[in-house]
Amino acid sequence: MFEPGELRSVLLHLLEQKPRHGYEFIRELETLTRGAYAPSPGVIYPLLTMLEDLGQVEASSTGSARKVFALTEEGRTAASETRKEAEASLKRLQLLGDENAWNESGPVWRAMHNLKAVLRQSLSAGRDKDTLLQVADIIDEAAKKIERL
Repeated sequence: MFEPGELRSVLLHLLEQKPRHGYEFIRELETLTRGAYAPSPGVIYPLLTMLEDLGQVEASSTGSARKVFALTEEGRTAASETRKEAEASLKRLQLLGDENAWNESGPVWRAMHNLKAVLRQSLSAGRDKDTLLQVADIIDEAAKKIERL
């Protein structure tokens, strides 16, 4: 899903906006992609630990089991240096989410596949030209009605 270093840039960019705990990153990326991608805790937490070791983030306890991560000065510098890369990555993830939204239109998707199957079955029998024109008229009429919705 990400090239080397790309997720690091994204996390730094998101931390520029506000401090977060690990699961917030997971939820944010899952929401952005409309469920098409959600990094695992086994990816996010080691990366946050690495960023902490590099001095780019610091963790603070919230009184619960969750740590909240925030950028340090070094982290703000790193986020600034990789901002364009992070924004491009987030845009790509958003496009993935937009594509996934199309797949959420289940009944329409099913109907399209049903039409495709019926056309293949019906038209493979070598229909005459008049029948082909009737089928084309039906499809054109359906397209016009959908366009007017």
